[in-house]
Amino acid sequence: MQYHTIPATDLTVSQICLGAGAFGSAVDLTQSFQILDQFVEAGGTFIDTARAYAIWTSVGAGASENVIGQWLAARKLSHNIVIASKGGHPEWASLDTPRMSARDIIGDCEESLKALGLDSIPLYWLHRDDPSQPVESLLQTLESLVQSGKIRYYGCSNWRPDRIRQAQVAAEDNGWQGFVADQPMWSLAQANIAAMPDKTLVWMDDALLAMHRETKLPAIPYTAQARGVFAKVKLSGWEGLTEDVRRDYDNAHNHAIYERLEALSQQKKVSITAIAIAWLLQNPDFLTIPIVSARSRQQWNEILSATSVPLTAKERESITA
Repeated sequence: MQYHTIPATDLTVSQICLGAGAFGSAVDLTQSFQILDQFVEAGGTFIDTARAYAIWTSVGAGASENVIGQWLAARKLSHNIVIASKGGHPEWASLDTPRMSARDIIGDCEESLKALGLDSIPLYWLHRDDPSQPVESLLQTLESLVQSGKIRYYGCSNWRPDRIRQAQVAAEDNGWQGFVADQPMWSLAQANIAAMPDKTLVWMDDALLAMHRETKLPAIPYTAQARGVFAKVKLSGWEGLTEDVRRDYDNAHNHAIYERLEALSQQKKVSITAIAIAWLLQNPDFLTIPIVSARSRQQWNEILSATSVPLTAKERESITA
């Protein structure tokens, strides 16, 4: 495992980040603890969660943070792990209605602190944007959280490039900290973003990618494994995908990428999953720390093997050519 210091911060984190969205809901407490323990055993130090995780289930918001808080207390690791959480997610019944007032953001942050058992959250993301608000008002709220010690650094998730640029200009003009990273949806697979029900998600498209390349703003992408689509295709073919995964990732572009991944996988004798994650890890243009998840030791071994898969520049480019 390698480690990176996120630019403009003193946060040194593992090169992969554990996504904890299913903890406390789809993944029970015992299994969540096992996964967290395996991640730390492998050298992992960076965990991503959000106040909103599990709002789509009967368990409700905060499930993931509650599990992480219990685990941090049980393992006495509060000072050894960099926790990132998010606030400002819309209500599940009205995803197109922003929930980004200062009261919403501060309230979410305070609830996250309680659940996690932390005095301060190392990295706090705005889970969504509200384009109807000036970026200055949103940054002022985040700055107030920094000044009060409730968070140390902040970033954005699901923000479009023009709004990120505006926010960075506003931060520079006002002497504020500004976003230290961006969390978009991004993987080797091309998402059928228009078909996805949640229209507030932001994919790493050409415009966003150009902004990252120009500014060198780090990307810490979610859905970095594309819901395991390529591994699932290897097991059961495209026709064997569940309806929602097919909706999100079945397209000609991904069919072509799969064929190239399969050939490279056989050549290098590593899994397709490992190559797909390595493609992100070895991004030469700006720091990229993929958020990954696993539910078994075998899956973890595949993910961890990505940290040692050598991809030449030619190989990396040929996958998506």
